[in-house]
Amino acid sequence: MLRAMLGPGADDAIRELRERGIDPAAMSGLPTDPAALQQAFTQMQSMLAASGDEPVNWQMAHDLARQQASAEGDPSLTPAQTRQVLDALTLAELWLDAATELPPSSGTARAWSRAEWVEATLPTWRTLTEPVASSLSHALVGTLGDAMGEGFGSDLEGELPGGIDATQLLRRLGSAVFGLQVGQAAGTLARDVFGTTDIGLPLLASPTPALVASNVDAFAAGLDAPVDEVRLFLALREAAATRLFTHVPWLRAHLLATVEAYARGITIDADQLEEAVRSIDPTDAAALQQALSGGVFAPHTTPQQKAALERLETALALVEGWVDEVASAAAMPHLPHTVALREMIRRRRAAGGPAEQTFANLVGLELRPRRLRDAAALWSQIARDNGTQARDAVWDHPDLLPTAEDLDDPAGYSTRRAAAVDEAAEVDRALAEILGEDPQAPSGA
Repeated sequence: MLRAMLGPGADDAIRELRERGIDPAAMSGLPTDPAALQQAFTQMQSMLAASGDEPVNWQMAHDLARQQASAEGDPSLTPAQTRQVLDALTLAELWLDAATELPPSSGTARAWSRAEWVEATLPTWRTLTEPVASSLSHALVGTLGDAMGEGFGSDLEGELPGGIDATQLLRRLGSAVFGLQVGQAAGTLARDVFGTTDIGLPLLASPTPALVASNVDAFAAGLDAPVDEVRLFLALREAAATRLFTHVPWLRAHLLATVEAYARGITIDADQLEEAVRSIDPTDAAALQQALSGGVFAPHTTPQQKAALERLETALALVEGWVDEVASAAAMPHLPHTVALREMIRRRRAAGGPAEQTFANLVGLELRPRRLRDAAALWSQIARDNGTQARDAVWDHPDLLPTAEDLDDPAGYSTRRAAAVDEAAEVDRALAEILGEDPQAPSGA
């Protein structure tokens, strides 16, 4: 069951359970022998005792994330590594001053190990994953509870063998599984990300530019460009994104609220899940795994969620497109490999990775921009038409954000924006006439 639910991360999750003194193999089926059944439930009770009533077992997520982050080694940074990262971020801020009107972040630049990245970002993963974990937990209790009660000849409100309340068992099992899944994904990401803004969403409540030194060095080792140049290019991207989230205060809340609205609407096809549960023998582990992997837990997207998803995808593309355009403009006069590095990062973000796919399965969203190139072209067009100040001023209010139509036709953005301004002015004049006011009078006159 764990392999079906966790996919590639199952082996690590199973190893984590065994290190906690729990053998998942002993729980792979529901034996009919009373003594064996009692033993299985006692072991399960031991596993779930620490889960509590939260949708996600965050202690388990934290421990597994730290373990995964250090799976390939995570030594403390040397003074030289720290100095290289901080010098790169300092120089990046100077170069960005010539490419954007947004000033530097007030946060202190950081050089991090992978473990430090986990500790700093896990609170935001909590914000992202708890809504869907809660929704799925309720669905599991409502759908599987009746089947479990019937399977053991008891009511859901009663106790299962071993003195375990069925409702509590299901909730805690879901909490443990989500804890393992979040920990696995966060820990894997910690070995892959460069900073705090790689996935488009801001992972820190207070924006601070930071780079994971070992990941930057590992990435640069496979390229033809000098490591110092690669580090500077990545520092430019991190510093640019941090400026954006610092000086556009509504942006972080806007993105996270859209994710939460999408996640809270996730539901499971209860009929499909119930049919799958009732059609298998609970003592047949193979049949159970086949049912779980057959899509019975797949969330069903509503029209409202599709609209939220489109808004989120457009917003993520606009964020990363702006960062791509500004960081590249700042790098071009200084870094000879700017064009190649820009293309490398674009392809890397478009492809995603296994950890991002894990979160896509968990939250129901792919945290990567599908239209990064279109968004970068749009920001470039706005700057050509009206200058960098006008480009950056688009972030002044969410109502000014370009739409998917603007991504389709960057060249027509200025014309459409001018028409919208004229239309708003016409509405204001009409209201002024109705109210008997002078449409030319200043506000408050």
